[in-house]
Amino acid sequence: MEVSCKKLGDRTMPQSSAFSRDSKRNPAVVSREVWIPPRGLAGTLNRPDGARALVIFAHGSGSSQFSPRNIRVAEALNRRGIATLLFDLLLPQEEEDRQNVFDIALLAQRLKQAVCRVIEEPDVNFLPIGLFGASTGAAAALVTASGLGDRIGAVVSRGGRPDLAGAILPLVKVPTLLIVGGADYGVIELNQQALEHLGGEKSIQIVPGATHLFEETGALDAVIELAADWFESHLMAGNSSATKADPRKPDAHQ
Repeated sequence: MEVSCKKLGDRTMPQSSAFSRDSKRNPAVVSREVWIPPRGLAGTLNRPDGARALVIFAHGSGSSQFSPRNIRVAEALNRRGIATLLFDLLLPQEEEDRQNVFDIALLAQRLKQAVCRVIEEPDVNFLPIGLFGASTGAAAALVTASGLGDRIGAVVSRGGRPDLAGAILPLVKVPTLLIVGGADYGVIELNQQALEHLGGEKSIQIVPGATHLFEETGALDAVIELAADWFESHLMAGNSSATKADPRKPDAHQ
């Protein structure tokens, strides 16, 4: 389902204007809460100083915004100069119906709405955007990437189900990295099958010994390195124009 960003101007909840700096964790990162219309989904936008790209997280089940694994990945990306948006695709009451977790059209619609919302933010709307999907959120990320043209520059899937994007896979032209645990039997095969159908630049990386949640020692660190390198390569390489285009910079229009 296509979503027009022009139709998302009405917000059901006011945007929070509160900014905070956690000097103990990362003094260079400014965090604030944003609201995704029309359902009022809450998200956390983290912008490091001098950010040159933005990655939006999509998790099909459970909380993406408060997931310890997603937070670790997001913090690592922040340290590399990549802004992040963590938000939940489903409201808590919606997630109680497991059919919603596998409703890729619904999840993709929510993710597109998040993209449309975040490009309203003046401090990040000039940044190239990547999507980081996990579980069924990976399929939603691919569907979203196929429907938003050049606005999405890269996709990374962590232990995802890209196969659930189905007939959309050949239409995905953005660079896509599939990361799978070496002990995540069954999911490996589904990712390999999806890889064959993806239409653009693509790669699959197997993390040896890792299970679905990458809980083994060093497994999530491997995911972080692979994802960060992919986003840096496809979103940030040669993107010096992002800094120049930042409207807050005094020399932005010189």
